[in-house]
This record gives sequence, C-alpha cells and structure tokens, in this order.
Amino acid sequence: MIKYNLKALIADKEFKNKKKITYEEISKATGISRQTLSKISSVRGQQIGSKIIEKLCIYFDVTPDQFMTIIPDEQ
Repeated sequence: MIKYNLKALIADKEFKNKKKITYEEISKATGISRQTLSKISSVRGQQIGSKIIEKLCIYFDVTPDQFMTIIPDEQ
C-alpha cells in the first residue's frame, strides 16, 4: 500500500512559512480540488494519478519518495 505524507508536508511547510496552510490555498496553487486533497490525506489506500503527485511534489518542493511511502501489505 502507498501512504501519502501530505499531512506531514503541510505541517513542515507551515512551520517553515510560519503560517497556516489550508487545502483551499493548496487547491488554488495546484489546481487540485479540496475534496481530492482531503481524500489523499485521510482515505487509506487512496489511489491518485501521476499528474497530481507531480503537482504536489512541485508545490511542496519534494521528490516523489518524500511525498509517499510504500508500506508492504501484511500477508
């Protein structure tokens, strides 16, 4: 399963910028809907396309391996 580190990236950016960052702000900057951002951060196993991953990596200035983590499925 893929785990997206969206909440942690938001927290890091808030700390660096010393201001609250909302899904609305991210949505305006990336063109990704607030609903999609909410699903990425809260729905376990949510699948998203490479364009969304690219936009979020650019917004947060991270690489895909910083944006997401692969967690092996339990057998």
